[in-house]
This record gives sequence, structure tokens and C-alpha cells, in this order.
Amino acid sequence: MTTLGSYVRKHWATYTMAILFMIIAIALDMMFPKVTERIVNEVIIGQNFTYFPFLLLAIILIGVGRSVFGYFKEFTFDKNCITIGTEMRKDLFDHIQSLSLDYFDDSSTGELMARVKDDIDKIFQLVGMVAMRGMEVTLNSVLILYFMFSINVPLTFLPLTFMVICGTTAIVMERKLDKVYDAISEENAEMTTTAEENLAGVRTVKAFAREDYEIKKFFKHNKKYYDLNMEEAKALIKFYPVFMLAGTLLPVACAVLGGIAVINGHMTLGALTAYVIYARNCTWPMEELGWITNEFSSSLASMKKIKKIYSEHSTLNITENPVHVESVKGAVEFDHVSLTLGEKEILSDISFKLEPGKTLGIMGQTGSGKSTIINLLQRFYDPTEGNIRLDGNNIEKMELEQVREATAVVMQDVFLFSDTIEENIRMGRRDDMTMEEIKDAADKAKASDFIEKLDDTYKTVIGERGVGLSGGQKQRISIARAISKNAPILVLDDSTSALDMETESEIQKTLDEIESTTRVIVAHRISAVRNADEIIYLDNGRIAERGTHEELLKMKGLYYNTYIAQYGAPAEMEVSA
Repeated sequence: MTTLGSYVRKHWATYTMAILFMIIAIALDMMFPKVTERIVNEVIIGQNFTYFPFLLLAIILIGVGRSVFGYFKEFTFDKNCITIGTEMRKDLFDHIQSLSLDYFDDSSTGELMARVKDDIDKIFQLVGMVAMRGMEVTLNSVLILYFMFSINVPLTFLPLTFMVICGTTAIVMERKLDKVYDAISEENAEMTTTAEENLAGVRTVKAFAREDYEIKKFFKHNKKYYDLNMEEAKALIKFYPVFMLAGTLLPVACAVLGGIAVINGHMTLGALTAYVIYARNCTWPMEELGWITNEFSSSLASMKKIKKIYSEHSTLNITENPVHVESVKGAVEFDHVSLTLGEKEILSDISFKLEPGKTLGIMGQTGSGKSTIINLLQRFYDPTEGNIRLDGNNIEKMELEQVREATAVVMQDVFLFSDTIEENIRMGRRDDMTMEEIKDAADKAKASDFIEKLDDTYKTVIGERGVGLSGGQKQRISIARAISKNAPILVLDDSTSALDMETESEIQKTLDEIESTTRVIVAHRISAVRNADEIIYLDNGRIAERGTHEELLKMKGLYYNTYIAQYGAPAEMEVSA
């Protein structure tokens, strides 16, 4: 993880400017009581008006200077914290993108959204407003105490005592709030996850009439979030009166005790006036301590969450000097591949070899490991045992980007972005794909007919996840996206399940015409794999049967039973035919 300090050091120049502006502004604040002291002693009491115009001018210049340098201080700190927040959010997003798929299997989208947005917001406030206020409070307190001691040493032990009490209270408050903010951050993630899942699955919710249940579920998290925030508020209420009382009583106490000192001849009236102004300036740092402690505790809680994400790393074996293949032909080989995730064995001893331009069909019951083979081919996971080779090269030794660029996948769960149909199709080669290629891919995927009937054709903006299109239309756009990538390996992961038999047959014929592309077809329908050069049938993560369509029918095993279940006719009729 890039530390918070490294972001600050990166912007040391602007931070130096901001601190310089702050020092000048505070120095002007310190000058004002001194000018007032001279006005009281020399002009009001001494009746010497010689320097009165200059003293008034000094007050005006101090006020103007304080405003100008205060403005530049605020602006520079704000600019820094916004810049750092942007960089932190980008770096965190980059890190999340670099994690392997097994991390996302156990992480909710809502939680990650809360970390990237809300927690980063809290942290960059720490290097902006919180840091600025903290430095101001410290510098102000030190200088004010210095000038107050220079005026009257015994009297200054009073504000010093107030400051010690307020500082101790702030430390106690920070410790009390630390656990509360940690719980608030967690519950914020939970509530975001609940809302995100509900909105993403709103059609399912309505289809099963679960609105009341989902509302109660959200209200439960909302109520917990409310309770935690009330716990925070109650903790603050307990401590804030200390700061407010100190800020109110200190100037009064200083004025009374200082007045006695003036009567006894230990102070001048001008010195007392300056002292009371310093005492009043002493109160706002005490009040700010509460806010600073509050925000600091909140930021630390968010920092812990971000550090937890940065502690996660990709489980893929990254080679320092990966092999770059000049041109991937599309030969795929699984050599005794097994995969275990946690304590669960997903695949065991999977072996097959697929020459360029050939087709492999993969069938099996739900949960048998079909899609896992695709995930391994794309290196979303690394196998626990065995090797996967691409054109004879172990994919763990190749450039990860090249391995994934070599494969165009139509996923079982179709995902379309909230963008135009054109942009969704050109996703695989966004920079160099022509409109002719987009239309040709749509035509091959049998999507051009319905696309061209839309008012804006390929410029039509589709909703999130393809809302507004039928399941079959979404699948055809997804197939067009894969075809247009022109990758040497085309993977269809149950990609025609939402299509009618006629459209599926037409698409299969189109795919068969692409002779230079290696195809891996994962399916439940026999019609999708029957023309494959080899078919493997998985059962509990193992290859139970393998062969061509005809060979598997003759075995009268699992594949044969699937055929009977789908076609309801004796398979011998097809074999004999």
C-alpha cells in the first residue's frame, strides 16, 4: 500500500506554501492584540494621538492580510486534499482491479463501493481540513501561550490549565469514538450492499412480491446505522460541554483576575486588553479540539478498512520476466489440471488437448466444474496441480494480459454496460474497431435485425446490465462482442441458453464457418456441442466421459441419458441414421 505520508510528500511544495500562508495569517492574528495594547495605553490613557492614524492603518492592514492569506491557506489545503483524494481513489481502484477472482467471490459489491467512495472521502479530509485545523490549533496555542506568559506569567497558568483539561478530554473522546466509527463504517458497507443488491435485482424482488421483506431488511440496517450514529452523538454530547464551558469561562476569568492585577498595579490596562484578546483567541482552539478529534477518529476507522483491502493480494503466480508469444495460434492443452478452493475440490485431473481451429464441447450437470475450466483458461485462478498451455507455453509463464487477450468469452451471465450497443460490441477492441466490423459481428450473431429496427440502431443506449432488452437479445449482443474481438480462442459459456432453437442453429453454423478460431463450447444443450471435434462430460469435477457425439451416444452413459432427457427418443435412431 502507498502510505498516506507518501501522498503528502508527493505534494510537499504546495503543502509548504499552504503552511507558509497559515503562519503569516496566524502571525497577523498575534500582532492585533499588541496594536490594541498601544492604542489603549498611548492613545486612550496617554492621550498621545501622534501614532493613532498609523495604528488604525495597522489594524486595517492586519484585517485585510488575515483575510487574504487565510483565503490562500484554505484554497491550497483544499486543493491538496482533493488532489490526494483523487489519487488515493484511483490507486485503490487499481489495486482492487489487480486482485484475482477468488477475492471477489468473498467480497460484496456494496462493501467495495463504500470503501472506494465514503472511506476515501474520510481519509482525504484527514490530509486536508483536519490537518489544517490541527496545525492551526497547535501553532495558535503555542504562540498565544508565549505572548500571554510575556504579559503575565502567574495569570497564564489559568489558560494553560484549561488547555490541559481540554486536551485530555479530546484524547479520552478519541478512544471512546474509535470503536463507534469502526462499527459505523462496517454498517455503512452493509447498508450499501443491501441497497445495491435490491436495486440490481429489482425485477426478481417484484416477481416474487418480496418488496415488504426487502424494505424490512433495509430498514433493519438503516435502524442499526441510526443507532450507531446516535451512539456517536451521545458520546460527543458528553464531551463537547467541556470545550464550550472552557471557551466561555476563560475570557471572563482572565478579565476578572487581570482586572485585579491592574488595580494592584501589576498590569497596565492596555496589557489587560491585549491579554483578554489573546484569551478569546485561546478559546476557539479548545472548541476545535472536539471537531478535530471527531474527524480524526472517523478517518482512522476508514484507514483501517482501506489497509485491509491493500493487505489482500492476487493469488496468481506472477512471473518477473513473462514470455511474450509473437502470435497466439489458439492451441489449448490442460495437463492433469486440478483446482481446490479452500477445502473444496472443484476440478480433479482434467486433461485435454485442442488444436488450433478445432472445437471442444464441455457438458455436465450444474456445479460439475464446466465454467471453472473457462476461468482457468482465462487465468482467473491458477490450478492447484497440473499445467495449462497455450501454443505449448505454460500460461503462468506468459504475460497475463496476452493470455486474456487471446480469448473472447461469451459469459453465461451476460453483462452489458449502460452505454450504446455500439460501445458494448466494440469493447474487445475499443480503439481500432471499425463500424463495418461491428455490423458484421452483429450480423453473424443474428443481432443486426433487431438492432436496426431500433430508433437509434447501434447508437441506442441500453440500460444497466442490458435492461430494456430480452435475454436472447442480450446474448446475441454478447456473442457479437466476442466475435468482433477476433481472438484466436472463442469461448461460449452456455451462451445460447436464452435463444430459440432456430437462432441457435444459425449462430452455430456461423461459428463453424470461422475455421481459424479455436472454440470451447460449454453447454447444457446437446445441440450446442454435437458438432464438436471432442466432447468431455464432467461429473463432480472429473471427466466421466469423452469422445465425439456419436461415440458418446454409443456408450449409453451420462451423455446418452442427457440426450434422451432432451429429445425424448431412443438414441439408436440417430446412431443408425
